[in-house]
Amino acid sequence: MPIEATFPPALIMLAGALLLPLLPRSFRSTFSLLAPLLALALVWLAPSGTHLTMELMDYQLVVYKVDRLSRIFGVIFALITFIGCLFAFHIKETGQQTAALLYATGALGVTFAGDFITMFVFGELMAVASTYLIWARGTRESARAGMRYLFMHLFGGGLLLAGILIHTQETGSIVIEQLTSQSSLSSWLILAGVALDAAVIPLHAWLPDAYPKATVTGAVFLSALTTKTAVYVLLRIFPGWEILIALGVLMTLYGVVFAVLANDIREILAYHIISQVGYMVAGAGIGTELAINGATAHAFSHILYKALLFMGAGAVLQTTGKSKLTELGGLAQKQPLILWFYMIGAFSISGFPLFNGFISKSMVVAAAGEAHYPIAMLLMLLASVGTFLSVGLKLPYFTWYGENRGLTPLPPPRNMYLAMEAAAFFCILHGVAPGLLYDMLPYTVHFAPYTFPHVVETSQILLFTFAAFWIFRKKVAGEAGITLDVDWFYRRPAGWVQRIFLEDLEAVFNGVERLMNYAVQRLAVFGRNPAALFTGAAGEENFSPDAHRPVIKLFILLVLFSYLLFSVWGLLLS
Repeated sequence: MPIEATFPPALIMLAGALLLPLLPRSFRSTFSLLAPLLALALVWLAPSGTHLTMELMDYQLVVYKVDRLSRIFGVIFALITFIGCLFAFHIKETGQQTAALLYATGALGVTFAGDFITMFVFGELMAVASTYLIWARGTRESARAGMRYLFMHLFGGGLLLAGILIHTQETGSIVIEQLTSQSSLSSWLILAGVALDAAVIPLHAWLPDAYPKATVTGAVFLSALTTKTAVYVLLRIFPGWEILIALGVLMTLYGVVFAVLANDIREILAYHIISQVGYMVAGAGIGTELAINGATAHAFSHILYKALLFMGAGAVLQTTGKSKLTELGGLAQKQPLILWFYMIGAFSISGFPLFNGFISKSMVVAAAGEAHYPIAMLLMLLASVGTFLSVGLKLPYFTWYGENRGLTPLPPPRNMYLAMEAAAFFCILHGVAPGLLYDMLPYTVHFAPYTFPHVVETSQILLFTFAAFWIFRKKVAGEAGITLDVDWFYRRPAGWVQRIFLEDLEAVFNGVERLMNYAVQRLAVFGRNPAALFTGAAGEENFSPDAHRPVIKLFILLVLFSYLLFSVWGLLLS
C-alpha cells in the first residue's frame, strides 16, 4: 500500500508543530501553511478501509482508520487549519503558531482514531493546545477564562477516561464502536465527557466564556475544531440516542436567546456555535442515514461559515480595538470588504438559498420530519429565526451601521482578506453546487434542497424576521454589561476554590519545600563535617536553599506524575 494511504495525517501536523520553532522566523508562517496542505492531501488520497495499528501492553491501538465519516471530517479539519493559518499569516509569535498546529493535530488524531485510548490522548492534546490560544491574548480576562476553560476540559477528560476504563473492564476491548447499551455507566460517562466538548447544555458555558477572550486568530481555530470534533464522536459512537434529540433542540433555542442578549460581537457568535451544534447533536440523536448525512454536512458547512464570521468579527476587533456593539458603529464605508465577507457568512448561517447553510441545515430538519419528530422539526425551524435576527441583522447593523462612533479603523493585513475570500468561496460553492459536498457524505444522498416549497418556506421566514427586526431594532440594541450563564455556578465559588485548591495547596507545597530544603541543608553540613550535626559547629553560612529549589519542585512533580501514570497503568492491567 502506498505511503500516502497509510501515513496518518495527524503525524504530519504534529511534525509541523515540532519543527516550526526550529525554523527561521521569516519562514515559519509559510511553513504553517504547508503542514495542513500536506495533511489535506493525505486525507484526500486515503481510501476507505485504510488502517494502521500498533501494540501497547496487551492492547492493540488502531491509530489510523479511514471510512467515509472520518474522511469528510478530516478534509474539513485540514482545510480550515490551512485557512486559519492563512488568516494568522502575519502573526510571528511562535507559541500561537505551534499551538494552532498542535490543536489541529489533536482534531485529526481523534477523527482517525480507531480505539478509545488514542482518541483520549489526542483529545487531551486539543484541550491543552487550545487553552494557549486563549491565554495568548495576554489580558487578565483571557488568563481567567483560559483557566476556567482548561479546568472544564480536564474535568470532561476525567469523565471520558473513567468511562473508557470501565468500558474496557466490561468488554475487554478498547476498539471504538457504537455504544447501544443505555443502562451502562461507562456509556453515560463517555457521553458526558464528549457532551462537554460539544457544549451540550448545561455543560456549555465554557464556550461563550472563553472564545470571545481568545486572540483574534486563535478564535478562528477554536470556532472550528473542538465542538465539531465532539460532534464527530457523537455521530461515531452514539447515533440513535434519543436524549440527544431533546438536548440538541434545546441547544438550538438556548443559543439564539443568549445571542440576542449578548453585547460582545464574538460572544454573539460563540452562542451561535452552541445553537448550530444543536442541529448536529439532534441529527446524531435521530440516527437515520439522512440525519447522519445532515449532521455531517452541517458540521462541514458550519466550520466554514463560522470561521468566516469569526474572521470578520476579529478583523473589526484588530482594526478598531473594540468588540462591543455599544462601542461600534459607522464602519460600513470604512470596511466595505470586511462587511461583505461577514455577510456571506451571515447569509450562510441563516440558511439563505445559494449558500451552504441552506443545503445542510435543511437536511437535519427534514430528517426530523421523516423520523416522525414534528415538534423537534418545528422548534429547529423556530431557532433559525433567532439566528438570522442576531447574526444576520443585529450584529452587522450595530457594528457597521447604527450610530457613528467616530472610529478610524486601521487597514488589516492582506492575508486576512485572502483567508476570508477562501472561506467565502466555499460557502458559496457548496450552496450553488451542493452535490460537491453531498458526494463526500457517509451515505448516499437522496435529498433535494432546492424544491419550490422549501425555498418559499425559507424565504418567508427570512422576510418576516427582517421585517420584525426593522420595526423593533432599537429594542434589540446591545446593552453594556455581561450576561452570566450557568457559569454563575462556578464563577460564584471561584474565590473559595482558588483559596482551597491553589493558595492552600501552594502553602502545603511551600511547607514541603522548606522541609526538604532543611533536609538538604543538614545533609550538606553532614557531608562537610559529620560532627557539626551534633556540635552545632559553623559551616552552614555558604549553603543556599534557593539553589536547590528548582530541583525540589521538579522532584515533587515527577513523583505526582509517576503516581498518576502508574495508577492508569494499573487500571488498564486490571
